[in-house]
Amino acid sequence: MNKKEIFWILFILLSIVCGIVAFDFYSQNKWINCILFSLVSLIFIFLAKTSALSYIQKTEKLLLAIQKKDFSLFPKTEGNNLADNAVKLYYQSKEEHLSQSSYKLLYEEILNQLEIGLMILSEQEKEWNVFYVNPVFLEILQIPKYNSWSLYENKAPGFYQVIEQTHYENSQEFFEISINENVKQSFSLRTKKVQNARHRFCIISLESVQKIIEQKEKLAWNNLMKVISHELLNTLTPVNSLIQNLEYIANQDVIEKEDQQDMKESLMIINSKSKQLLNFVDDYRQVAELPKPVFRNISLKDITESALNFLKSEFEKNQITVINSLENFTISADEKMIGRCLINLYLNAIYAVSGSAEKTIKTEIKMQNKRIVLSVEDNGTGVQKEIQNKIFLPFFTTRSGGSGIGLTLSKSIIEAHKGYLNYKPLEQGSRFEIWFID
Repeated sequence: MNKKEIFWILFILLSIVCGIVAFDFYSQNKWINCILFSLVSLIFIFLAKTSALSYIQKTEKLLLAIQKKDFSLFPKTEGNNLADNAVKLYYQSKEEHLSQSSYKLLYEEILNQLEIGLMILSEQEKEWNVFYVNPVFLEILQIPKYNSWSLYENKAPGFYQVIEQTHYENSQEFFEISINENVKQSFSLRTKKVQNARHRFCIISLESVQKIIEQKEKLAWNNLMKVISHELLNTLTPVNSLIQNLEYIANQDVIEKEDQQDMKESLMIINSKSKQLLNFVDDYRQVAELPKPVFRNISLKDITESALNFLKSEFEKNQITVINSLENFTISADEKMIGRCLINLYLNAIYAVSGSAEKTIKTEIKMQNKRIVLSVEDNGTGVQKEIQNKIFLPFFTTRSGGSGIGLTLSKSIIEAHKGYLNYKPLEQGSRFEIWFID
């Protein structure tokens, strides 16, 4: 019990005592004494009330500070349960507020570092406001930051209309808009609805298609340069060393038989490495200088069966079961190029099933989503997850003696036909799908 509580109890007791004495004087008709002690009793009651109110006022002050999120106070406990509980609540709220502010600062910094534009809208009383927007978003659309979503209708009308058409629901689409009356640009847009019992948010991500393409091109170029540099270094480094050795032997006045033998071996190695480098350059030329397709109407089923017959001896030698489900479709394509693409896919499948006990390769031609799809599926080892995004890179291979251009060339052939080649991992094996758009 602290001093304030002792004084409060003392004031109450004294007011009671004075009241009793005043009543006693009242019963004796001693009016002056009665009035005097009554006043003293009231003074003690007032002091007791003031002492009690000091705790209540302190508690109210702390609760108001919590409500207003004003954490500039440094209150201390005084031994009173009511006030001390308010102090504990104050410091607990202060800690939570500081943690929340720290997390908010961290999250905003992370979002600000994103390379895609991000805007979060929040709905309040059936009106949308901007909850958050990162600098990249504003830079893409070249607009200032507003808190009210409706203000963007005038600054970026094309973008605003696209969002309105999504009804702030989940969507993914591409659209073109003109920024500052310049040439129209293409953008990839995604919206995501997040909702609970009290709040509704719409997360908008925006990315320039041109920027996506440039990043992919830069990544592909860097990967290609790494492969070319690696191949050139592996070939030219030993050749350079051998040439230096030949130069040393040639500068001798007398060439011994052992040196002559070394010269012959060095020249053979240089010749082999030169052929290896020429083959590499020829492979690169095939990818870089792919001829234009000569289009004519062909049967996709016939060209597939022709590729299967070409590799029939390989299937039989490796004891591979070939399963076909081929619908007959006519496409406009270059017969030789499509045949070469299929042979590449079958050779990959043959290699993939080489370690399987029961070897199966399945080919299917069907109509899916109003598109003709040709798929080659095997039950082999499949492609490891960490390299699945590299299998179409030029000269990337996981097998010894492989050139690494088969899938690259196949993909280029299909893209030249305005289609696309996809890889899909299976529980056991792989599936490559050729989609013919036209």
